[in-house]
Amino acid sequence: MTLVIFYGQLAFSLPVASDIASFNDWPKHPIRIVVTFTPGGAPDILARVLAENWQSTLGVPVLVENKPGYGGNIGAEFVAKSDSDGYTLLIGTVGIHAINASLYEKLNFDPIRDFTPIGFLASTPNVLIVNKGLEIKTLQGLIEFARTHPNDLTFGSSGSGTSLHMSGELFADMAGVKIRHIPYKGRAQSLPDLISGRISMVFDNLSSALSLIKSGEVQALAVTTLKRSRVAPEIPTMSEQGLVGFEAMSWFCLMAPAGLPEYLQKRINQLSANVLLKPDVRKKLLSIGLEVDPGTPEELAKLIQKEREKWGRVIQKSGTKLD
Repeated sequence: MTLVIFYGQLAFSLPVASDIASFNDWPKHPIRIVVTFTPGGAPDILARVLAENWQSTLGVPVLVENKPGYGGNIGAEFVAKSDSDGYTLLIGTVGIHAINASLYEKLNFDPIRDFTPIGFLASTPNVLIVNKGLEIKTLQGLIEFARTHPNDLTFGSSGSGTSLHMSGELFADMAGVKIRHIPYKGRAQSLPDLISGRISMVFDNLSSALSLIKSGEVQALAVTTLKRSRVAPEIPTMSEQGLVGFEAMSWFCLMAPAGLPEYLQKRINQLSANVLLKPDVRKKLLSIGLEVDPGTPEELAKLIQKEREKWGRVIQKSGTKLD
């Protein structure tokens, strides 16, 4: 038996009777939120927003642990093999849960079966930024240069299999150009190389790249969503510049190891939504390009399946495979 309560437009089922003691018993000790990339990017920002708010609400330390590498697989495997007790959580990404299963020849975990979906957190457009030394100011200018200089252009990403990597592969396929992928452990490592000219371009989360774009350190050519971003409406989309239908969005969610009790799944979902729906939090995240959209575990599971099918087709067409 459950009691359904409403928070804004979201409905949550709370346990009653036999589950109520267990519901109130969590948490007893520190919670850790694992981020599979280096500090400073969108997953890290979201984790720290949750941690700061939960710590004051729950009265226990909430720690953010960065475990970067291998396209997010190192941190994801760590969480997948952790106890399913609500004390180890993961900031999931489109790369981990919708791309990597098709991209990597072998994973030591299953991106779907080994996790309990808790809820969607936020999304951000990716943005194509280029080294200013190229003196290229439009997407068509970049495509023309790439066609006349095959494999001369390099694009960095925060790791093989991330949505940033796949954005580059989708661009190369739709534009009919050959560019070389340079993977990094995280975006923080790729951007200095972009600014210095060691690599030509990067597909980055708009939320992470905004400060560099506004300071004039890099040239922004296009966002990867079908509509322009509310945060940077001056940047045109890939689709409106000739790559019709181009869409690649970075999204982030909250996951736990498989087998998480339902009462904890619902409670952590509610705690997450409570933070994200705060007006000051929404405003802060939107200012850096993150659009908040909390939802149910079931909605998250459907999104993952849809995105997995989409990116599976892209990977099959590109022929990209990683060990």
